[in-house]
Parts: sequence; structure tokens; C-alpha cells
Amino acid sequence: MTSFINTQTNEKSLQQRQTKELVTATAGMRASDGDGVRLTRIIGTPQLRMIDPFLMLDCFESDDPDDYIGGFPTHPHRGFETVTYLLDGRMRHKDSKGNEGVIEPGGVQWMTAGKGILHSEMPEQENGLLKGFQLWVNLPASDKMTEPGYQEFPPDKVALESREDGIEVRVIAGKTDLGTQGPVINHYTSPTYMDVALPGGAVFNQQIPQGHNAFIYVVEGELVVGKKAQEIGARTLGILGEGGQIRITAQSSSSRFLLVAGKPLNEPVVQSGPFVMNTREEINQAFDDFRRGMF
Repeated sequence: MTSFINTQTNEKSLQQRQTKELVTATAGMRASDGDGVRLTRIIGTPQLRMIDPFLMLDCFESDDPDDYIGGFPTHPHRGFETVTYLLDGRMRHKDSKGNEGVIEPGGVQWMTAGKGILHSEMPEQENGLLKGFQLWVNLPASDKMTEPGYQEFPPDKVALESREDGIEVRVIAGKTDLGTQGPVINHYTSPTYMDVALPGGAVFNQQIPQGHNAFIYVVEGELVVGKKAQEIGARTLGILGEGGQIRITAQSSSSRFLLVAGKPLNEPVVQSGPFVMNTREEINQAFDDFRRGMF
């Protein structure tokens, strides 16, 4: 019995030390949502339905007000979490629970929709660049009907790690290998969410919990991933394979990317518009509850 336990421990240790390599890459597809907001849908497409527990990733980026001015008027959600992270511009949010605020560059809003909420996200500007991301994170079946909640942090409350080699890491969730902890606390999927800026030639190493699914999204520049030195360029998402170690090298003079990882739920996913549940019956119930004004 002792020998069997030691073998399992050694295998897990070996897997944890294994470097994650680039499995596949995608640039997503052009789409629109809300009141005509133009964006790129990266996760949640026919080519990439999801990366458990991540259901959707949208990137909106335009300095043309016609592309974003309509915003995302009041709409419902149930059964998952939405994460809005801005790089440029300002967006105002309101919800049916009385919450209201403005998200600014470097700020993040992590909303747990739970059993149901109505909210809106509207641009707090009439011109200029609006650039950011919205990520949808699934909730486990046991917590889909939890009370709605917010974790919202302005730019100065998002942890910033500046390293001697010029690397800067904004940590929204998770902890860097040097010990910087992000402000978001999430026990549903134990996520990692980091915004990493690299000067040319710099190497970023980060440990990810064993078994967590992980991806990177290259905001700008060019990167080399893993020991196999696979290249990936700007505006591209790269899915990372097995292992516990991430190694990213900046190939261009400056690069920036998002690193996102989380514990997969391995549960059935039934989605219909703004509702994500485990069965069709639960989806039908969500629509019925919404029609009856229960959100």
C-alpha cells in the first residue's frame, strides 16, 4: 500500500513540474452583442465552445463610438459568473440589487449571477478608445442558485507585482510564484487571472494548480510558449496542455497577455442565451422565473 501511495505521489509531482505546451490557437470570430456592440468572441464559438469552466471570452476594442455606444442594456443572467476587465475607457454598471458603479482601466468587476440578476453595462464615454474583456465562468450545479454577489475592485486595489527584470503582473485572482495575491476570492473554480507585461526577451514562469485548465490571450506583441518554443501572436488565444508549469518568453520588444486558469467542473452544460444550467428543465425554469419577474 505504501509503495502504491508513493507511486501516485511521484506521478503527481512529475505532472506538476511538467511545462504546459501550446495545444492549439484561435483568433475567434467577429460578433456583436448587447445593443450592437462590435466585438471578437474568442471562447463560445462553433470552433471553441468552452474551456471548462470558462464558457465565453469576448474582447471589445474600438475608438469608433458607433461600435460601442449602445452598450449592454438591462438583461438577465443565471447560473454562472461574469468578469469584466477594462484596459481602456470607462463603463457604468447597474443591477436589480441596487448596485451601481464605474469600471475604469485596470479595474475589474467579478459578478456572481447565481439564482438570477438583471444588470446593465453602458459606456461612460461618448468618444475615445473602449477596450476590455468579458469572461464567463461557470458555477457548479450545487451553487447555481446561490445569492447574487459582486467583487469589484478599482485599479489601485488590483495587486501589481513589478519584478527586477521589468516584468509587471497585475493579479486579479490567484497568486504568483513570488507570492502576490489577487483580490478576488473564489472557491467555486479557484481561478487564476493575471495581466502580464513583458519586455523583450523576458521569461515569465508561473505554477498553475494540477488539473486546472489554462489559456493565454495575447493582447500585444509576440510570445514563445513552453519548452517547444511554439510562437503565438497578438489577438490570439492559446490553449495550454497538461502540466503545472507555465513558461512564456517575449519575442517582440514588448508583449502583453492574459493568463487565465481554473478548476474544471466536469458537469453537463446547457446554455440558452443568458442562462447556463445543467439540464433543459432548469433552463425552462429560468425563462419562466424571468417572465414572472423573479430576478
